[in-house]
Amino acid sequence: MSSLKELRWEHAPSPRASDGRLMLAMLLHGASGLLSRLAAALASEPAVARSDPRFEFHAEAGAPEGALYVDGQLVGWLPGVSRL
Repeated sequence: MSSLKELRWEHAPSPRASDGRLMLAMLLHGASGLLSRLAAALASEPAVARSDPRFEFHAEAGAPEGALYVDGQLVGWLPGVSRL
């Protein structure tokens, strides 16, 4: 003896993020766009022209010995030089 039972199927809604998480995601997404536009605007501004390059030399304790910098960029080392 077999019996047939009626099976009901209901579509269960997909789990959604809580309102707080959704609001935070929207806030971060908006901030990302704002920061991206700000970075593009800053990158397109002309750099301040300086007439003379700025040289720096480090030979103190704890600093990279003999490191030579031009405008804040490391350009090399001067081996054996302890002062300029």
